[in-house]
Amino acid sequence: MAPAIGNSAVSSNRASAPDQVSSPPDQPLVVIEPSRYWVPLDLRGLWAYRELLYFLTWRDVKVRYKQTLLGAAWAIIQPLLTMIICSLLFARMPGIKSEDMPYPIFAYAGLLPWTFFANAVTASGNSLVGSSSLITKIYFPRIIIPSAAVAAGLVDFALSFLVLIPLMFYYRVQLTPNLLFLPLMIMLVTGLALAIGMWMSALNVKYRDIRYALPFVIQLWFFASPIIYSASVLRGKLKIVLMLNPLTGIIENFRSALVGREMKWTSLAFSAAMTLALLVWSAYAFRRMEKTFADLV
Repeated sequence: MAPAIGNSAVSSNRASAPDQVSSPPDQPLVVIEPSRYWVPLDLRGLWAYRELLYFLTWRDVKVRYKQTLLGAAWAIIQPLLTMIICSLLFARMPGIKSEDMPYPIFAYAGLLPWTFFANAVTASGNSLVGSSSLITKIYFPRIIIPSAAVAAGLVDFALSFLVLIPLMFYYRVQLTPNLLFLPLMIMLVTGLALAIGMWMSALNVKYRDIRYALPFVIQLWFFASPIIYSASVLRGKLKIVLMLNPLTGIIENFRSALVGREMKWTSLAFSAAMTLALLVWSAYAFRRMEKTFADLV
């Protein structure tokens, strides 16, 4: 009889085991809540999720050219065809100056940073809405999503930059030590694209008409930047307004670094200060709105 009693006790314990396992804990094991610090970027959190940034960037690159006939060639075709059309239409027009450099080089050197900026801002501005299923399921720093969209645009920038090399050899543009400033220009235009794209992506979650207004604003911004014309052709108030555009100093000094002209330090300093200020403000505004993304997206 003793063994029977022991077996019944064991079976009784086994029967009650599922009930004990299935019962939830009295207190939550992990609590996720927004940070209360004023610091706009959680660098430690971003470093912890650096692999996610890499995979999201690679995902955006693959999705962009999935099931396309020409694939990554579109990254080259867009600025190249625009440069050809601008050269045919504006190269010989009076009043259009190319700062004593061949107009194709002048136009393409302006289109390179602009094309990257425009595509990166558009992609990052729509990135949060396009990743709604990811945002509502798992936790990670949301800033990684617009950052990945901007980083994916750098791949297109590198491909389109390859076209500039034979153009410079064809027009016999000599290489100078000013090329050392090119990484600085790329960092500035990347930071500016991230600042604008990050802010637009946060606003797009709450106001969905941002996706319709953004292409229109980008189109107007093209004509307000010295891409197909030189900033020296403007005078008075128009030139002051143009200098308030942070892209002006970046594009002008991007050309100067390529062809070995004198760097325009005043406009470069203003563009760098504007980019840094916009980056800090956008990161702060993004973090303030981040806690509502999962509810609104």
